[in-house]
Amino acid sequence: MTISSMTGFARVDSATDGLTWTWEARSVNGRGLDVRLRLPPGYEALEVPIREAVAKRLARGNVAITLSLEKQQANGAVRLNETVLADVIRAAERVSVLSGASKPDAAQLLMIKGVLETSDQLPEDSDARAQREKAVLKSLDTALDKLTEARRSEGTRLADIIEEQLMQIERLAGEVRLSPSRMPEAIVARLKDAINRLFETTAPLDPERLHQEAMMLATRADVEEELQRLSAHVSGARDILSETGAVGRKLDFLAQEFNREANTLCSKANAVDITRLGLQLKTIIDQFREQVQNVE
Repeated sequence: MTISSMTGFARVDSATDGLTWTWEARSVNGRGLDVRLRLPPGYEALEVPIREAVAKRLARGNVAITLSLEKQQANGAVRLNETVLADVIRAAERVSVLSGASKPDAAQLLMIKGVLETSDQLPEDSDARAQREKAVLKSLDTALDKLTEARRSEGTRLADIIEEQLMQIERLAGEVRLSPSRMPEAIVARLKDAINRLFETTAPLDPERLHQEAMMLATRADVEEELQRLSAHVSGARDILSETGAVGRKLDFLAQEFNREANTLCSKANAVDITRLGLQLKTIIDQFREQVQNVE
């Protein structure tokens, strides 16, 4: 079986040229594919390729992608930004003229933000930035591969659970089919008892008329069609489980069909054991539907 779950998590740590970063990708079940991103300032341009990379691998699920960045301590040379320094000096002279305050000395000027720059604060050329973004996106591919594998692994576990539920549906339907209460003789006996209680009499009833009424009751209460459809749905579910790709919606539709047949079976039940088995069927089918909600 090759189904995938919509639940998974992956984390990848990478580093290059004084920069370390971490990708975290997590997903849970959803009706469609909903991708939410948390990116550091300045990395907004990565949003489109990130969404494209996710869409290539995943068909459904609420997916959260987070990128965390950290620059390593700079060891480069210090550079004087003369343009900023000139602007600061002019501003200081104007303040001195207006207020009479003394002008700042050289040490004070150098403490002003932007006057001195380290190498990692210098403007980055477009080629270097492009190479860094390429490296960051490449590690995203690794994170998405791990997320896909995690979802596939969870899907294997889900498939085992779903197969066990299908076997239980088969077993319960088989018990309904073999129930003695479905036999015409049992229906005749129940009908006779009901009429005797209704009229509180022990007077003999017309056997032929009683048999006719019993056959009509048996026809109205017959659940063979429901049992056949349940069997067909079980086979259909197993066929879907063997398919590749996103099959969750197909299984969800089958869960609705299972439930419809179980409801009809319960409504037609004319004996306690059939009602009991029908209710057990509904319980298993509800569990089946809960599980397929997590299938991609």
